[in-house]
Amino acid sequence: MRVDLHNHTSRCNHAIGTVREYIQKAIELGIDIYGFSEHAPMNFDEKYRLGFNEMREYEAEILRYQEEYKNDIEILLGYEVDYLKGYMDSRVLNAKVDYLIGSVHFLDKWGFDNPEFIGEWENRDIDDIWSEYFDAIEAMAKSGYFDIVGHLDLIKVFKYLPKKEIKLIAQNALKAIKKADMAIEINGAGLRKPVKELYPSKELLEIAYELDIPITFSSDAHSIEQIGFGYNQSVELAKSIGYTKAVTFKQRERQLVIF
Repeated sequence: MRVDLHNHTSRCNHAIGTVREYIQKAIELGIDIYGFSEHAPMNFDEKYRLGFNEMREYEAEILRYQEEYKNDIEILLGYEVDYLKGYMDSRVLNAKVDYLIGSVHFLDKWGFDNPEFIGEWENRDIDDIWSEYFDAIEAMAKSGYFDIVGHLDLIKVFKYLPKKEIKLIAQNALKAIKKADMAIEINGAGLRKPVKELYPSKELLEIAYELDIPITFSSDAHSIEQIGFGYNQSVELAKSIGYTKAVTFKQRERQLVIF
């Protein structure tokens, strides 16, 4: 069973392609369960996400295609939500969707993974940045709002790596993820970034496996060409560690599938 739950269309204003185009490509690639997780609205960094006035239209569109293609592929509806205190909105957190992906893209409003703001990396201590990031992941897990952790170690995107052992920096966050009964995604987008590595690293995924944290798969596509990106490498990594099953969701209820 091939699963891909984290994908974006032109609706988020920084991706290319329509919902129908994405679905048709996913079918062509033999994906069985395909999820749309548009960047959820919030009153910050609005140009990179849906607007609140677009939520109903987005949700209706996915449900319409879900019915149209029900004999060809299972389509799921979700949001990728930025965990940023003071900006998360109940309209998103209480939306009637299949799942919510919780992601950290901002540290005190600094978009650390955005090439526009890469210069800030030179102004801060790298170990402190990593610690702040995983503190935010821990807090996100403890919030209880989300089903999936998006790109667990996104902080490595530009290959600014800490001196301190990463597994020590991340250990409390991983324990919080386990306690919150969340899943983590193996996300192929890292292979397209300067770090040239899946999210999360093998080291962190091994700890997740020891903690019995479930996984799912994501290409984090922002264009048709990126659909399914890194899937084979993701599966190979998961199997090398011992995983044999992935999770998917239906109306916030988790289901296991063999991959």
